[in-house]
Amino acid sequence: MAGVMDAVNQRTQLVGQNRLELLLFRLDGPQLYGINVFKVREVLQCPTLTVMPKSNPVVCGVASIRGTTIPILDLAMATGFGALKDQSNPFVIITEYNTRTQGFLVRSVERIVNMNWEDIHPPPKGTGRDHYLTAVTRMDDQLVEIIDVEKVLAEVSPSSETISQGVVDVDIQSKAIALRVLTVDDSSVARKQVSRCLQTVGVEVVSLNDGRQALNYLRKLVEEGKDPSEEFLMMISDIEMPEMDGYTLTAEIRNDPRMHNLHIILHTSLSGVFNQAMVKKVGADDFLAKFRPDDLASRVVDRIKASDLS
Repeated sequence: MAGVMDAVNQRTQLVGQNRLELLLFRLDGPQLYGINVFKVREVLQCPTLTVMPKSNPVVCGVASIRGTTIPILDLAMATGFGALKDQSNPFVIITEYNTRTQGFLVRSVERIVNMNWEDIHPPPKGTGRDHYLTAVTRMDDQLVEIIDVEKVLAEVSPSSETISQGVVDVDIQSKAIALRVLTVDDSSVARKQVSRCLQTVGVEVVSLNDGRQALNYLRKLVEEGKDPSEEFLMMISDIEMPEMDGYTLTAEIRNDPRMHNLHIILHTSLSGVFNQAMVKKVGADDFLAKFRPDDLASRVVDRIKASDLS
């Protein structure tokens, strides 16, 4: 246990510093890709795979790893490049997203680099709508592309976006009409999922793309003499975002007396003890794993009821 807590303490030093660690890897060819180390459980040589009949073509098989059966996705195929061509001694990056574990088949794994989120930028505007990038950066004068894994997983194994009957009633919906929720997420897929869920509850949604944009928006509100906690029922923010992450955004809000009362939920595909420690450290009100429409709707309903009593 001491070893785990030491690791937590070491990782949480990145909180509020707007920093992250990227694991760099390659598919076919020289292009470098990156993935947040917090989502990586381990990296290993690709084990023997068992092909599953009628599975999505992107799923090249399942592997038994430490007693658990894990689906292995061909990341090159999932992002539109066709199956990984060079499969001599490929690697698998075992990841955890939205409390689900899966492996990504890649050609090679390079190294881990420590970076500032300010050096991570949104994809160039000319990339169009069908790309699989959530951000880009540069390392040693080479472009590093960060893949929108949420989009990949949504296509391979779509999550239900339906709110169960009974979670939201007519009374709540009638009160929700007058309320607004601010959402912040760099993934277009995640923004749409959250917006559709919140619109079902009945609230108006203001959707922004990253932490820097959100902080500038909130600062503009206070400069106009408005209190964000009165303008918005809550802010629901992703953690991993270019320019400024959700941890730093939360810390900036909490450190500004003009906006520190804003209710903040960090809504993220990151999970585990590291993330829980970080959420507590920056002062977020709540943490919610993606994407569970009932849980998200319930959090909004609870806030509506609380605001109604205050």
